[in-house]
Amino acid sequence: MNNKFDALKDDDSGDQDQNEENSARKDGEKEKTERDKSQSSSKRKAVVPGPAEHPLQYNYTFWYSRRTPGRPTSSQSYEQNIKQIGIFASVEQFWRFYSHMVHPGDPTGHSDFHLFKEGIKAMWKDDANKNGSKWIIQLRKVLASRCWETLILATLGEQFMVGEEICGAVVSVRFREDIISIRNKTASDQATTARIRDTLRRVLNLPPNTIMEYKTHTDSIKDNSSFRNTKITL
Repeated sequence: MNNKFDALKDDDSGDQDQNEENSARKDGEKEKTERDKSQSSSKRKAVVPGPAEHPLQYNYTFWYSRRTPGRPTSSQSYEQNIKQIGIFASVEQFWRFYSHMVHPGDPTGHSDFHLFKEGIKAMWKDDANKNGSKWIIQLRKVLASRCWETLILATLGEQFMVGEEICGAVVSVRFREDIISIRNKTASDQATTARIRDTLRRVLNLPPNTIMEYKTHTDSIKDNSSFRNTKITL
């Protein structure tokens, strides 16, 4: 299964004369209507486990985005840049995607890999995310791939034991270090965020002195940054 990001092109209409323009416009509108119907039908088609596959408790979506270093990212450009790789509903479907994906340890430049529950966009302003928060850990380059895979498996396996609180996980690949984070729905639930922190330490087998950072999505929206002005804890 290949990771293809297909972009739909705008319809072209001729301008040689009015009749040709009208005809092209009608053809374009017809094509757009048929395309929209096809997309709508595709969206309605549920992703389900195949025969004899092992179902996950929730369906998940892989997303991918690339960034230009040093260039500020607006919410609009971010939304245009992030690409959906695919949705999966079983262990077997997950491995079919994951085994063909670029991993954080590969030379990918400034990139972000996202795993979110189906229906939740990998954006702060999504309804499921906007009142939430994230725990953040900065990693040496050699650790990112192992920690990312471990975090994914812990998320899919419901190891955090916080009900529906987990929204997703992100690994951000940078030049000098990589950043891994886990996102949850309710920043005001301190008991839940503490449990997520402790579980994250355990599943990643972090040393006791590992610095973990915490930030609400409300603060991220204000700063237009995931990582500036975080609260540091050990």
